[in-house]
Amino acid sequence: MSPRQPDPSSGNDRVAAIDIGSNSIRAIVADVSPDGHIRVVDEMKSAPRLGAGMDESGALAEAAMQRATEAVARMAMLARQLGATRIEAVATSAVRDATNARAFVDMVRKAAKLQIRVLEGSDEALLGFRSALAHFDLASGRAAVVDIGGGSLELALSAAGLVDRLVSLPFGALRLTERYFSRKITRHAVKALRREVHHELRRHLPAREWRKAQVIGSGGTFTNLAGMSLARQGIRSPQSVHGTRVTRMDLEHILDSLEDMTPTERLTVAGLNAGRADIIVAGLAVIAEVMARLDASSLVVSAYGIREGLLLETAHVLPTVAVPGEARERSVRRLADACHFEERHSMHVQRLALQLFDALGPRLGADADERDTLAAAAMLHDIGYHISYDKHHKHSYYLITNAELLGMSPMEQLVVANVARYHRGAEPTRQHPSYDSLSKPMRAEVRRLAAILRLADGLDRGHICAVDRVRVRWMHDRIRITPIARNIHQPMRLEIWGASRKARLLEKVAGVPVEIVQPRLAARMRDRVLTDRAVRSPT
Repeated sequence: MSPRQPDPSSGNDRVAAIDIGSNSIRAIVADVSPDGHIRVVDEMKSAPRLGAGMDESGALAEAAMQRATEAVARMAMLARQLGATRIEAVATSAVRDATNARAFVDMVRKAAKLQIRVLEGSDEALLGFRSALAHFDLASGRAAVVDIGGGSLELALSAAGLVDRLVSLPFGALRLTERYFSRKITRHAVKALRREVHHELRRHLPAREWRKAQVIGSGGTFTNLAGMSLARQGIRSPQSVHGTRVTRMDLEHILDSLEDMTPTERLTVAGLNAGRADIIVAGLAVIAEVMARLDASSLVVSAYGIREGLLLETAHVLPTVAVPGEARERSVRRLADACHFEERHSMHVQRLALQLFDALGPRLGADADERDTLAAAAMLHDIGYHISYDKHHKHSYYLITNAELLGMSPMEQLVVANVARYHRGAEPTRQHPSYDSLSKPMRAEVRRLAAILRLADGLDRGHICAVDRVRVRWMHDRIRITPIARNIHQPMRLEIWGASRKARLLEKVAGVPVEIVQPRLAARMRDRVLTDRAVRSPT
């Protein structure tokens, strides 16, 4: 069976979603599992700009309709050839507002043998919310899920994972560009655009109860914002921008710099898709006003939006409130399984690493979030075996950096990859580009977590899980680690040797020697200390 054909025994449902927007049309074919996991089989994109001129004429242009119809027909053909059991096609703002919408719907029905469902603005917002619900922790507090298309702005306001309000406004990036920047982008025009958006948001978006709400953004404007923000940090062409956090200050800096550029200059901006360069300023201006209205200091970018929500709906999978960390744990485990990892060894190393972290982490300057990073790196540290034993730590780095890992930002993913990469071999050094590209705090995090992971891996040198647990004592002049055997008759010479060989990085990070001792030796040393104290202080 071709890997691109559905596997009937998997229990997954192969479906397709086609999103016909004002600026672009996107299709996605995917296998959707009963638990809501989406495995993308293929994607297709076209940018016919169906909504061009709509703000002035009120109707879809004939040429644009023809381009869009041809694109949808190709996408439907692809989905059928890939074995999709259902194809759901939806149209958003441009078709919804067009006076000749029926004519376009009929064109597509005849050419693609497909019925289009024209969504209301609230339907769009709800699909975006369902997608966010499956990928982010919305169980506590308030959240604003924001989607900016070519023709409209959609917001879903939720509290504790339940929708409270759906808002749709005609503030799409293409529509506002045509309205305000028909000649050129000027600071005066940007200010006028922002004033209009600000005024309407005050009317439709309650601020008091939603102040400081978590902001999650989806759509091309947000993903391009994430790309530009990451590029400013030295990260270009990331595997995914999902989970990227962008501060309001960074957004305003990017918007400010783009305002002063010529159209040609914007085409060369790192992280910005050239096809969106002419409408990006309008989209970013809308984001800026939404963040100002909500008094949000930052936002999180979602790579998943209406299409993914539509896939879940088409597969009859209704996402529930995500358990904190669940998406992260699932995607890490899926990557490990896909690489046929040695589960027993990896899970054991993970357990030992977390024991060491709990004992040493606070003294090493680690925060609580780093524990999750270490857990992921420990589970994935050996997946490079899937390519080759030789230099498998480097292969692990490659596989992790190029994987789709939900629940973590691209920066967090890079840290996980680096920690896994340094579980063996050379220690972290600025001479390695993958390590050097990280910020100073991230490099420090990689060093301390890699130091712990190296030691944990050494404690299972023979891959037999001989060490049940570890006792850790941080004394004034050293760190003493005592492995406790799972079986009292099990010798641990190999494990102690392995851990001792891999303790050097921890010594450098901690600034004190690290000694790995057998339990009996540790007991004798403790008894000797007690005896010496008694001799020095007779009763």
